[in-house]
Amino acid sequence: MKILGILGSPRIKGNSDILLSRALAGAKEAGAKVEKIILDRKQISGCKDCKKCNKTGICVIRDDMSEIQGKILDAYAVIHASPVYFWSMTAQMKAYLDRWCVFFAADWSWQKAYYPQMKGKRIGLITVCGDTNVHTADPVVHSFKSTAQMTGMHWLGAVMAAAGDKREIAQNAKALQEAFDLGRKAATP
Repeated sequence: MKILGILGSPRIKGNSDILLSRALAGAKEAGAKVEKIILDRKQISGCKDCKKCNKTGICVIRDDMSEIQGKILDAYAVIHASPVYFWSMTAQMKAYLDRWCVFFAADWSWQKAYYPQMKGKRIGLITVCGDTNVHTADPVVHSFKSTAQMTGMHWLGAVMAAAGDKREIAQNAKALQEAFDLGRKAATP
């Protein structure tokens, strides 16, 4: 089984990256193959709402998202990690998530071609915010949890942590353990 990690932070080796790496370590310990995609190193345009993908299941935009969509389809679970930027996810993560439209028909049901691979797929989230109140990340959690609920994917939950300075999260044993456990959960049938 494969667990896919999607890093929405432009800060490589920062707090979100550290927690995502811990989650992928937990998945690997549970026997999964893991892969991390760093969205900041990819070319992903925002959705144009042209609705062509609703008919065809293929996005008209030619960029790195089509390769990522293939990896999502092949994965058993997808764990996302994003810091909170202005009470929301990063621009990189938002562009990526908006492009999930390709998986859906106009009525927001799964495209028939993707339904067998997406229905029940496991999805989890890691958020890190500079505010000591981790619930500052609630809007980010809402986006991913609502996506899972709307589509019938299996919501694994969210790890919500607070850290500001780069690598500060490495001192937070609780957050590191929660991320590791999320990865194990993602890889445990």
